Order: sequence, then structure tokens, then C-alpha cells
Amino acid sequence: MNFEFSEDQKLLKEQANGFLRDNCPPSMVRRVLESGEDHDPELWRKIAEMGWTATVIPEEYGGLGLSYLELAVIAEELGRAVAPVPFSSSVYLATEALLLAGSEEQKEAWLPRLAAGEVIGTLATSEGQGRPTAKDLQTEFKDGRITGTKIPVPDAGIADVCIVLAKSKGGASLYLVDMNQGKVKVNEVPTLDPTRGHGKVRFSGAKAERLGRAGQGMRLLNSILDRAAVLFAWEQVGGSDASLEQAREYALGRYAFGRPIASYQAIKHKLANMYVKNTLARSNCYFGAWALNTDASELPLAAATARVSAIQAYYFASKENIQTHGGMGYTWEFDCQFYYRRAKLLSVTIGSEAMWQDRLIAAVEQSNAA
Repeated sequence: MNFEFSEDQKLLKEQANGFLRDNCPPSMVRRVLESGEDHDPELWRKIAEMGWTATVIPEEYGGLGLSYLELAVIAEELGRAVAPVPFSSSVYLATEALLLAGSEEQKEAWLPRLAAGEVIGTLATSEGQGRPTAKDLQTEFKDGRITGTKIPVPDAGIADVCIVLAKSKGGASLYLVDMNQGKVKVNEVPTLDPTRGHGKVRFSGAKAERLGRAGQGMRLLNSILDRAAVLFAWEQVGGSDASLEQAREYALGRYAFGRPIASYQAIKHKLANMYVKNTLARSNCYFGAWALNTDASELPLAAATARVSAIQAYYFASKENIQTHGGMGYTWEFDCQFYYRRAKLLSVTIGSEAMWQDRLIAAVEQSNAA
């Protein structure tokens, strides 16, 4: 497969990079981190005004009707800037769920508002440790209402609409819940990256409506996760590239024994290893972007490959960035922590590396059997 972004998509990437340099500098990320806030509302407003939240939503629902390739380049730049906004929860997860399984009424009610950034969406599947399965679900839908607890739920404290996995007589299904009702209670869950809030959500008979067909919740969830995994991977690649660049700049400017530390073999090897892992992850992300944009049958394989390699690349780059900075890298005053925090958080946001490795093995076996 020979794949590359078009000139228009590269221009969008440059514009996104410039916008985020101006509106999301490291000083702003640090302010959000130190203030205890879980996102920056002003940056979110500006991103919505740029139309990024509307990228792949069809024009009839107030969106731009662009492709997933445009969304991929935006995701990469948001990752590069470590942007403290609920973009992934609202765009990769909630919006995708509605696009895949929403009824016409549900799309008309929610997609225009999601496109405009007026509301924030999220996805609630986990009920604690382990992977959610239809057999083990405790959250239940009955008589038009949902009861149960989900933890952790990304951006739960600021979400207006939540797509919830719950059991019912028809089997596990997805349900749409308006979070702005008295039967929903959210408690903050501390994480390593406070700039991306998570919460514990208790549904006490909250009104809900089914999203998609009854009993198809797990199948729909797998489709949503495959599509989101590609976009998360691009965000992770953006962060891993930024980690490499930060390490390189420091190594070139930091002198020891009269020479820049970048001239020493040990540092060269660190940077080279970061570059190799980042390049491999980017190659796999290209495969994922192609599969997502064309809705190819290879999407489960491409998504799992991109996700696993991006997790590994981002964690390695963010860790080696700290090591390259030496003792200074561990201090609060240096910005290395932003990437390490985000790398660790994104590595488990839609399932751990182990889970995605299992999905990769399953996809390879299915491909070989075909």
C-alpha cells in the first residue's frame, strides 16, 4: 500500500499546528494542570469555532462532511500539543457511536450540537477492572431507564450526553443518556493526567433510549473501538513525535565537558531508538487511516496494529525524553511530564495494550483463515 496525505490535508495539518502553537502553548497546559481543572473551556470553544468537532459529521447534520483523513491530521496535532480538551471523548467516541448506530431522530437531536461543540459526549462501558463483557455487565436497562455504575468514564464531569453499554432482556445494547438529569451522579476519579478528567458515573433510573438494534451492543462497541483506535493512535503519534523533538532540542542545547550532550553516543542511541519506534507507529497509523477512511475489511487488523504500536512508541518516547533531560527531567518545572502523563493515560483510555494485542492476534487469525 502506497499511502500519503494530500496537499490539502498537509495544509490543514500546518494550519492546525499553527493554531495550537498560538492557543495551546505549554504554559497553558501547565496552567490547567496546576489549577486542578479537567480541561480548558476557552480552547474548546476555539476548536469548535475552527470546525474541528464537525469534521466528519455530514453536512445535513451541521457538519463539514470531510473524510477521516482530515480528522487524523487534526488528531495528530492535538496530540502534539497535549491539548487539554475533551476532543477524543466527544468526537472519536460519542459522535462515532451516533454516526454508526443512531436513528434519524437521534442524529438530528444530537449531531448538530456535537458538531458545534455546544454539547460534549462520551462513552461509558467499563465497570471497573477487566474488559466489559455481555455476561458480566451489571448496569441494566429496564422500562426506559438505566441503573448501574460505570468507572472510569472519560470527561464524565463535563459530558452532556453519554453512550452507555448495559444489559437488558434483549441482551447487551448501547443506550443514549442525557447526563443533565437528576438521576445521574458523577464523582471525579483522580488519574495520572488531571488535564483530561475522568469520573465515576452512577445511574439511578436515568431515562435512556436504545442506540442501534437490541442485543447488538458488543458488536457496535467493537466497531466504535476499532474506529476510535485509529484516531487515538494518530493522537499518540503526535505526542511521541513531540517528545522526540523536545529531547532533541534539549540534547543540542545542553553542554557537558564542553560538548553538546547530543554528540555523545548514548544520547544518539536514545534519540535514534525513539525515531525508529515513532516511524513504525506512523507507518501503522497510515494503514489505519486508509482502512478507516475506506471502511475496508482490514479495519480491525489495521486499528489494532496502529493502537499497539502507538501505545509503545508514545510511552517509550515520553520516558526517554525524561531520561535525556537527566535529573532535570523529573522536576515539576520541566514540561516532560505533560507527555509522560498523557502517554500513560491514552494507553488505557479505550482498553489496555494487552487487550489490543489480543484483538490484533484475533484479527490476524481471522485474516489467515479467510
